[in-house]
Amino acid sequence: MGLASVAANADQLQDIQQRKELRCGTFADVPPFAAPDPKTREMVGFDVDMCQAIAKRLGVAAKITPLSVEARVPEVKMGRVDITVANLAYTLGRAEQIQFSDPYYLAKEMLAVKASDPSNSKADYKGKRLASTKGSTSELSIKMNGSEPVTFQDTGSAYMAVQQNKALGMVANTMTITKLVNQSKAGGIELKMIPEPMAFQPIGVGMKKDEPALLAKINETLLAMDKAGEINQIWAKWLGPNTEFKMVREDKVVPLTELKFTPLP
Repeated sequence: MGLASVAANADQLQDIQQRKELRCGTFADVPPFAAPDPKTREMVGFDVDMCQAIAKRLGVAAKITPLSVEARVPEVKMGRVDITVANLAYTLGRAEQIQFSDPYYLAKEMLAVKASDPSNSKADYKGKRLASTKGSTSELSIKMNGSEPVTFQDTGSAYMAVQQNKALGMVANTMTITKLVNQSKAGGIELKMIPEPMAFQPIGVGMKKDEPALLAKINETLLAMDKAGEINQIWAKWLGPNTEFKMVREDKVVPLTELKFTPLP
């Protein structure tokens, strides 16, 4: 066999096992997912713990690489990191560039409106102005609902737009909306969360395309971690009832193909 044919048969899972290291891309500074600990400067968070747990089950060390939000897909595509664990939602556009593991979490885009608003379904907000951060999946979900997006650089500004009557409501992920609804009870105009999600987003591990062995191994690992209650433990630590997010994880790791959802573009 020549060198070329050896290289063609090499796969990423083998590389990881040989170098005894899993290069894992996370957010650079998006708590509670991944951010530097103020005291130690070590990266900590839900996604960091997920990377460590996956690496441990593969019998290798985890090397955490902080990435910008925009770099999450390109870095894995170019092979600079083996996997991306950074609250990465499955969208059609991303799935053209990389492959996704089975989701370990179903994120939801949620709508918050004034508590005094009588409406309780997203259909009531068709054609209405709703605030979100610019270029986000929240903005996409507003358009998909037939509502009019009013966009801002950050969620704080979107929240203020509702407080100042510049928008009827705002859309963000469940964690952010939960936090802001609680904040509104302490001061300002009280908000409520509409129970029906604006959009579902399966969150999975991102990997390079055409790496079937790695994909199978990551899926098998996530399933084993889920069955052992390991994902629930990590969740409880960063997002659970004793944190400011007070979220209960009701999801199980299931094949992406079994999920009923409308993928975002």
